Amino acid sequence: MNRRVTLKTMVAAMALTLGLATSASAQTTIRYAHVGSEGDIQYWYAEEFAKRVEERTEGRVNVDVFPNSQLGGAQETVDGVRSGAIPLAHHEFGSLATLYPDIAAFAAPFAYRDGRHAMAATDPASSEVMQDLAGKMVEQANVRIIGRLYRGARQMTANKAVYGPEDLAGERFRGVPLQLWTTMINGMGAIPTPVEVAELPTALMTGMVIGQENPLTMINANKLYEVQTHVMLTGHMQNVLPVFINEDVWQSIPEADRAIMSEVAAEVGEETLELGLKAETDLIDELTGKGMTFITEADGLQVGAFRTSVGEQVAADYPDWAPLIERIQAIQ
Repeated sequence: MNRRVTLKTMVAAMALTLGLATSASAQTTIRYAHVGSEGDIQYWYAEEFAKRVEERTEGRVNVDVFPNSQLGGAQETVDGVRSGAIPLAHHEFGSLATLYPDIAAFAAPFAYRDGRHAMAATDPASSEVMQDLAGKMVEQANVRIIGRLYRGARQMTANKAVYGPEDLAGERFRGVPLQLWTTMINGMGAIPTPVEVAELPTALMTGMVIGQENPLTMINANKLYEVQTHVMLTGHMQNVLPVFINEDVWQSIPEADRAIMSEVAAEVGEETLELGLKAETDLIDELTGKGMTFITEADGLQVGAFRTSVGEQVAADYPDWAPLIERIQAIQ
């Protein structure tokens, strides 16, 4: 077999391995995985991204979305994108720590002033610190961030009222199965208990954990009001999720279509910011109507105490992050 035939065989095999299908009419189909369920902003983002990419590339790029952990949980998703088995996905910045540890700093608790600041700091087109760290992740892990979306501020829920870290002492509290969440839950005063999102309602219903934390959109979409009584408006994280793609897949897409995908990712991402900010207001009334009790600083919620204790734990577990967090906080 001559060298040219061998090369063609290798390229074809690689395309199959990457989960990237190209038809005779030059249509590329990309699988897109995420853990969100219908009603969550992240579900809307993926569906809207897929629709607009197909429209604007005139069918040259087709995105097949697999929501609700159909292709696996956090670690399976990240490992899949790294290998190319799952070409495209979104998840927490913390989940990308296995690819490049410092990228998780974009998920650090209490790092952002508000949602707009979080979106500006994580913009792959304009944020210097994002471009720096994301570029290193491409080099080290062959994974590229092409966009981000906003789910809202993460709030704490529990089956009892919580006012400060002392109220969580000795209590098992759900964390995303990632090291950064273990750090944060420790800082909140509780016992970190990793639970995948698909298993969360059952874990709360059975008492495996007494509480969890997520944006209000997720709390409502996953009907956590059926198994939780209180919402504490800690706003401890501005929940921005990176959209990331296997670099070999990305480079196999024509440049003009890559530009369209980046444009759509940014456009739909900005729309999630407006949706998320509106939902944070609207859902307080809706969830109250569904039986949840909201606790704010006016009611005695000690957000400052949580900020201090969580900050101390982050500093202890991630001692090299201080300069990175300073750069993130300096973004206007």
